[in-house]
Amino acid sequence: MNTMLLKVLLGILLPPVGVFLTYGVSTTLIINVVLTILGWVPGSIHAVWAILKQAELGKQQAENPTQPN
Repeated sequence: MNTMLLKVLLGILLPPVGVFLTYGVSTTLIINVVLTILGWVPGSIHAVWAILKQAELGKQQAENPTQPN
């Protein structure tokens, strides 16, 4: 939970850093950098959305692991 709070706070204050800590170097990071260059608010919104979406997907995968055949 502490790492999630840190990522969200970084996503608000320094959007690309929060996205990098969540996704690493990826297309999501590139999109976030472009949005942050266009404006801090779009970059922050995208960062928080991306971080929370990744957390949601991780939670769903933990609850419903795929079972081998």
